[in-house]
Formats: sequence, structure tokens, C-alpha cells
Amino acid sequence: MNGIHDMGGMHGMGPIQHEDHEPVFHHAWEGRVYAITRALGAWRKWNIDAGRHGLELLPPADYLRMSYYERWLARNIGFLVKHGLVTQDEMGSGKPAPDSPKATPPLNAAEAAAMAARRGNYMRPDAEAEARFRTGQPVRARNMNPVGHTRLPRYARGKQGVIHRHHGIFVFPDTNAHFLGEHPQHLYSVRFAARELWGDAASAPDYVYLDLWDSYLEPA
Repeated sequence: MNGIHDMGGMHGMGPIQHEDHEPVFHHAWEGRVYAITRALGAWRKWNIDAGRHGLELLPPADYLRMSYYERWLARNIGFLVKHGLVTQDEMGSGKPAPDSPKATPPLNAAEAAAMAARRGNYMRPDAEAEARFRTGQPVRARNMNPVGHTRLPRYARGKQGVIHRHHGIFVFPDTNAHFLGEHPQHLYSVRFAARELWGDAASAPDYVYLDLWDSYLEPA
């Protein structure tokens, strides 16, 4: 979807501040938000792509104002209420309603460390999906403006590149984010010249590599 979250290539956002020896978390609460996010995933009420789409649905002013983990926290609160795990009143008070049903958590403290070490696998090598492109083939990113989630950045739409690598078959995020099925597709690393993306002012030797699904691309 076209929104403020798709910030690649936008001006006015200030320089990227490089930080030597940057810690994983700048504040203890950020680590707690990360842990809460991983623990909430055990309920299986949403998937990773729906989670990304949840960030895209934050109001633009809030998205720009918030830090990275503040966005995660706001998204989590919205999902908890939306999926019926808590009520808005319970979230505000920090206490369960007296007559609220008691649920058995799908994750306990003894299982947390093992769960934290696991990473999701979104490859689907056995799916029946035909590869439409081959390594070295010129392609063009489709000029599309979906109203839902997509991983095709706005700055690459309509631009020409070359298939650099074939990654295999992966879950298609555009449908998975909306609980419309995984619909696995072939995924490619596509090389774009910086000048193709940004014009003649860009550095001539530079390239950008984007991981793009089959249906994002068309022959050039």
C-alpha cells in the first residue's frame, strides 16, 4: 500500500546516524517489547506479514513520531484488542475484567528460551509454482498501487532490472498478510542500477538488490 511507511527514496527524513558499537536495544523497555511480540506470536492469531501490515496501518503522524519499538508496541496493542485477547478497557486499566474468561497461555516460561531460538521458515520448496524468470533475464517491476500489503517498494515500480539470483519458492506476503492463503511464489534477487532508480545524479557504479516475488515482475 502507498503510505508514509514506504520511505525508501523519500527526501526530508534527515541523515542516517551511524552508531559505533550500537547495542541491540537502546533501552530495556525495547527488549521487553521484542519479547512480548515473540510471545504473542504463540497465540497464532496473526502471521509475520499481517504484523508488518499492522505497522502500515498506523496513522501517518504517529508512524513518523514513534520510534521503531514504539510502533511495535502500538501495533501489538491494536492486535490484542482486535483479536479478542484483551479489551480496550483492560488495556487501559492494566487489569483483567472481573468476569473475563481465563485462557491457558500457549507459551510458558520454561518454553520461552527454545521458542526465542527458533526462526520462522517461509520457504515452500514443494509448492507447485512455475518460475517465470531465469538468472540474467531483464525484467521490469510492475507499476502497481495495491490498497493492501506489498513488499514491492514504491521507488522500484516501473523500473527495469536484471534477475541476479533465484532464491526458491516462498510464501507470498501480499495474500498472507490478509489471511487469504500463502500462495507461494518464486522469489528472486533483482539488481537495479542506482541511476535507473534515482536518475543521472546517482552514482554510476552503484546497484540496489531487491528480493521480489514472481507476480511483482514482468519481462522487460
